[in-house]
Amino acid sequence: MTDIENKASERAVEPMAKPTAEPTAEPPGEMPDEPLTERLLAELLDAPSIDAFVSTHESVERSLSDYLNQLLASKGLSRPRVIRAAGLNPTFGYQIFTGQRNPSRDKVLQLALAMGCTLTETNRALQAAGHSALYCKSRRDAIIIFCIERGCDLHGTDEELYRFGERTVCE
Repeated sequence: MTDIENKASERAVEPMAKPTAEPTAEPPGEMPDEPLTERLLAELLDAPSIDAFVSTHESVERSLSDYLNQLLASKGLSRPRVIRAAGLNPTFGYQIFTGQRNPSRDKVLQLALAMGCTLTETNRALQAAGHSALYCKSRRDAIIIFCIERGCDLHGTDEELYRFGERTVCE
């Protein structure tokens, strides 16, 4: 049994509960819940007019640095520790967090894995950086998705990618 299979058998997977109502305020230190794209699309298609939709929905466009800093705060993580765990040069990592540098897709993945991000958080970070979200039809992305969902860190994810002959995130 691989490490990932062991982790999967240790974790109990609970079915997702259907949301009953939108929370009105977030607990301290938590990020605001953002509606999923699928729900927004359904609301857009059900709207009587584009004016009605636009007037009731705020556009959520943020920079990668803003999003990463929100994640740091909500998870109680320190920037230097995350940069180190991601295996990034400290200067380059600092420049990403301040918005001075635009990282590659893999550098964003390194940061997301180092921060223990969920799949949704990882995809939001990728999109904030102008990169495509993880796509399960891509073999490499499917392995990364599987690892994120199983709680693997950067090293564990790279091991799985290497085991399947795929380019590692840190390569």
